[in-house]
Amino acid sequence: SSIGDSFFPLAATTALPPLRPGASVQTGRAIMLLLLETPAGYALFSLANQKLLKAEPETIYDSFKSANDASRQVNLSAFHKFADTKAAMEACTELTEGTVGKSLKKFLKKNIVDAGLSDNLAVLDKVLGGNISKKLGIEVAVLSENVKELFRGIRLHLTELIEGLDETEMKSMALGLSHTLSRFKLKFSPDKVDTMIIQAVGLLDDLDKELNNFAMRLREWYGWHFPEMGKIVTENLAYAKVVKLMGLKTRAKELDFSQVGVPDEIASEVRHAAETSMGTEITQEDLGNIKTLSERVIELTEYRASLSEYLKLRMNAIAPNLTYMVGELVGARLISQAGSLMSLAKHPSSTVQILGAEKALFRALKTKKSTPKYGLIYHASLVGQSAPALKGKISRVLAAKLSLCCRVDALGDQVEPTLGKEFKEYVEQRLASLEEGGMKSLSKGVSRQGTAKHEKKPASKGSAAAYNAEDDVVEEAAPKKRKKAAEAEEEAAEEEAPKKKKKKKVVEEAEEEAEEEPVRKKKKKKAAAAEE
Repeated sequence: SSIGDSFFPLAATTALPPLRPGASVQTGRAIMLLLLETPAGYALFSLANQKLLKAEPETIYDSFKSANDASRQVNLSAFHKFADTKAAMEACTELTEGTVGKSLKKFLKKNIVDAGLSDNLAVLDKVLGGNISKKLGIEVAVLSENVKELFRGIRLHLTELIEGLDETEMKSMALGLSHTLSRFKLKFSPDKVDTMIIQAVGLLDDLDKELNNFAMRLREWYGWHFPEMGKIVTENLAYAKVVKLMGLKTRAKELDFSQVGVPDEIASEVRHAAETSMGTEITQEDLGNIKTLSERVIELTEYRASLSEYLKLRMNAIAPNLTYMVGELVGARLISQAGSLMSLAKHPSSTVQILGAEKALFRALKTKKSTPKYGLIYHASLVGQSAPALKGKISRVLAAKLSLCCRVDALGDQVEPTLGKEFKEYVEQRLASLEEGGMKSLSKGVSRQGTAKHEKKPASKGSAAAYNAEDDVVEEAAPKKRKKAAEAEEEAAEEEAPKKKKKKKVVEEAEEEAEEEPVRKKKKKKAAAAEE
């Protein structure tokens, strides 16, 4: 049985005695009914003392000091007990959402509507009261301070007012119901705690920064004694191990560097460089501090490796589909940036796409420039292997599939990344199609030699390969529209040019005739004078 059933002994062991007709119902007519929800079931009380509604709220508590005082103020009209923890959880969930469930509707209809009661019903939740009034037509009283004090007094003596309820059983029922409801609401699982992922990825980033600082400090510090080794041993962990093992450079000849996993080629280079090193001498005290720093670098590097493995296991357990799509590091950073896996699942794909680039987004909106196309998912392998021109499109496709994977991981119970495998294959196919489309668009304007334009004549038998001028003839391409337009303009200009020339010739001929006329007149005068 579940933990809720073990804390819910009422339904399993104790049964409330049935209400005797008229035993607990007020003989006089009540003016208000009080609906109270308990872990054991629904209780309907009738108000006996009408003066409490007009009294001061501070004085109502005096009327509920003892159980006998409470029984004189209110009477139990009806009680509906829950069958088991499941029924209690369903009823509690419906009450939390403010909806009228089947059990509550049946209870109110039987005891108020069918009984012909026209009294006002007092409910603590306004939303629930409105739904009751709409569905059942029951008039719901206005919630006032006096009504709140009445409910508080009834809860104070609830086990005495409801016959057959024990206080210890009531507490165990409340505890069991709270556990069951919490599990149902949160779907709690120790493997689904994403807080550990957020802390682990944050610590991993901090470790990377500190390791870089420590490794740089170690290289600078030991570089005063043996500067040549910094270029020979490039890996930080191997450098720290060599410094811890060797100490002073004078001991390089007699050491076996295979103990720290250094290859023989690098070890021989270190020995040769130690003989001709230009570094200064250091004391044993300086060497002790340098070795302490090297030990710290080794410890932090080993701890980082174990933390990375821990993060990988946790991500595979919490978000298997997300991890399969983008890897544990990018997935953990997305969860950390969103705050939780559930928050990440609530984000739309457009937000997931630019998650981590908020500063660039708001700067672009402020300066009215283009917004960023990707955020943290830029570090995913699917985006990294794409061409620079396609990174934006692939980021959008990947973000759309990641949002679906996050929702499945947050709300589903899958252990294997079945959906992640399907979506990753889809994104890879989409990337391949985009790359092929890009190659086609690049080669679209390149002309290819066609067989219809020119066919090479086969050489005749027995004849040597001689030069044939016809083989070099290439058909001219059809003129384009722009060329046609240019040619038409040129023709029009050529047609206008002769017209202008003709006009010039006419003008010049007229001028010549005008000049020749006075010359002719002078000749005629001379001829006339000679005759005289």
